[in-house]
Amino acid sequence: MIEVGASIPAHEFEVNRELLKQYADASGDHNRIHQDEAFAKSVGLPDVIAHGMLTMALAGKYISDWAGGSQNVKEFSARFTKPVVVPAGKNVDLTVSATVLEVIGNKVRLEISATSQGVKVLGMAKALVEQGN
Repeated sequence: MIEVGASIPAHEFEVNRELLKQYADASGDHNRIHQDEAFAKSVGLPDVIAHGMLTMALAGKYISDWAGGSQNVKEFSARFTKPVVVPAGKNVDLTVSATVLEVIGNKVRLEISATSQGVKVLGMAKALVEQGN
């Protein structure tokens, strides 16, 4: 039985430059801020950053895995608050967790937390999932 206030166990995704390259190739988004350290720094970023939609996709995977498949995710939204900074040769975390905000019949509204290196990277992140399908 899922109750309001229940915590959904956190999952830590590993983000590195190889994943950014794979995502760029798959999405067609080859913006230099995601792959060229010198360019990223020249425009005021601390280093190369992950694609915002990659961050959102990983959070979405966390939700759909918990919900038993993407068909059970009825709503998912978030705002980008900070970038996931990905230094060369390093793996950084994207840690996603959730709390149950509301239970309406077989639907569960979640508040999602997404952080990287202790910094909140998604704000106002919420999802509505259907259970039992």
